[in-house]
Amino acid sequence: MSKKELEQRLIKFCSAMDEKEPAWDTAIIIGRINQYYFTGTMQDGMLVITKDRKTYFFIRRSVERAKEESPLTNIFGMESYRDAAAYLGLYLGNTYLETKIITYSILQKLQQHFIMDRINSLDSIVLSLRSIKSAYELQLMEEAGKRHDDFLVNIVPGLLKEGISEADFAAELYARQVQHGHQGVARFAMFQIEMGVGQIGFGESSLYPTYFDGPGGSYGMCPAVPFIGSRERKLKKGDLVFVDIAYGLNGYHSDKTQVYLFGGRPTNEMLQAHQGCIEVAKRLEEKLRPGAVPEKIYKDIMNSLSMDFKKNFMGFGNRRVSFLGHGIGLHINEPPIIANGFNEPLVENMVISIEPKKGIAGKGMVGVEDTYIVTANGGRCITGQPHDIILV
Repeated sequence: MSKKELEQRLIKFCSAMDEKEPAWDTAIIIGRINQYYFTGTMQDGMLVITKDRKTYFFIRRSVERAKEESPLTNIFGMESYRDAAAYLGLYLGNTYLETKIITYSILQKLQQHFIMDRINSLDSIVLSLRSIKSAYELQLMEEAGKRHDDFLVNIVPGLLKEGISEADFAAELYARQVQHGHQGVARFAMFQIEMGVGQIGFGESSLYPTYFDGPGGSYGMCPAVPFIGSRERKLKKGDLVFVDIAYGLNGYHSDKTQVYLFGGRPTNEMLQAHQGCIEVAKRLEEKLRPGAVPEKIYKDIMNSLSMDFKKNFMGFGNRRVSFLGHGIGLHINEPPIIANGFNEPLVENMVISIEPKKGIAGKGMVGVEDTYIVTANGGRCITGQPHDIILV
């Protein structure tokens, strides 16, 4: 990551803090994803940003690696926050933290070594900055999206074999995805979310209840690992196959879902439900323009759907989610969300995944998900396009 890219991010952050929190003095960033965003490296440490536009990166480990990866100059080793306080001084003034992720234990340690007049949250400001992608970020995400589409269309069908279990399919899927260029991890900002490969399901498995806040489901490995895939559920002819996975490059993700039908022909119910989801996706794509309000997009789409189509739309039974899409970048789930309560207008170069999906009793989940850049002409898809059900 270039020094110019990081300098622009720092300037935008400080300007946003000056505008929205003019009394701020110091920002402390503990989260490794936000550290990566501002430094270009991911370490065990603490990034300090001051009102006069200076940065100080204190690292437990690895200082050596951080200096190789980051163009920043103020990188220091530390064994505890005491070392940072000896360099910065005790007084930090009005201090802003990532209150959504910082633990009480870390906060106590900071308060032990620093004097902070007030403690406030910087989460919304950082997420707002991250939601609008730079040319560098868009380039990575577009390449991820291109590879993502190729992987799902041209490689995944060859992995589907009669008798393979969900778990074995997930393992093969992961191995081939990494060989194909995927970074090997998909990151979520949701608290205590573990995902593995993504959400995959054979037939009715994709309707099974899960704690993950998404339309699809999964039997999972066991109650202790309610994701990845079942060792017992094996692929048979006539099964729908639901594959909802991310693709990451250099930290940045695309998100896409593809549905397959193994060894059979789709029923009229499958075709109609899937085509209905594609039509919703096309209508959403048209609305992804600067100035559009996510809540209004959500209401316009949902109010236009028939009661029959809404049944099992965006989930199954009473387990339906209350959104149609989500921002994506360093995390798969970022603002903005296409849902009620999100009233900040869209901005050009935001990147949003939209995922209209519909459950079919006894058969599984159909529908699509693709990733789009917000432009003046509507959403520009970077993951190919919404595809029909692929027959294998």
